[in-house]
Amino acid sequence: MEHATFAAGCFWGVEETFRQIKGVASTAVGYTGGTMPNPTYAMVCSHTTGHAEAVDMVFDPKVVSYAELLDVFWHNHDPTQLNRQGPDVGTNYRSAIFYHSPEQQQAARASLEKLQKSGKFGARNIVTQIVPASTFYRAEEYHQQYLKKRGLSNCHL
Repeated sequence: MEHATFAAGCFWGVEETFRQIKGVASTAVGYTGGTMPNPTYAMVCSHTTGHAEAVDMVFDPKVVSYAELLDVFWHNHDPTQLNRQGPDVGTNYRSAIFYHSPEQQQAARASLEKLQKSGKFGARNIVTQIVPASTFYRAEEYHQQYLKKRGLSNCHL
């Protein structure tokens, strides 16, 4: 089993999208990439912690590859929007890939370059950060599988 961590806006929809992929064994929403230890949702939303809302997942690479997870990541948000996704604005909503190994870093960079060269976004540049994974702070329990708990589990990013 391996870990993957992605930030692509509000973590509720991001988690729901990845949770439904065969081979993803577990998901958790939380905060990572910042400087404040043990942040709360209110702290992260204050834009003072440096953390992004993110999804950390455990996946079976024999069932779903990291490359396939990257494809889902790229195709389910707008990686050209700096510090926002749709109506959600702030650094906590940034697009980021938090890699857990040199292989993940290489795969993430290659997939970004391929997507940028594809012309899908025209002249707009992809602003997704590709950075080493750091401490992941699990969000409050009410955020975990938020959409599923509300009967909205067919929603996607």
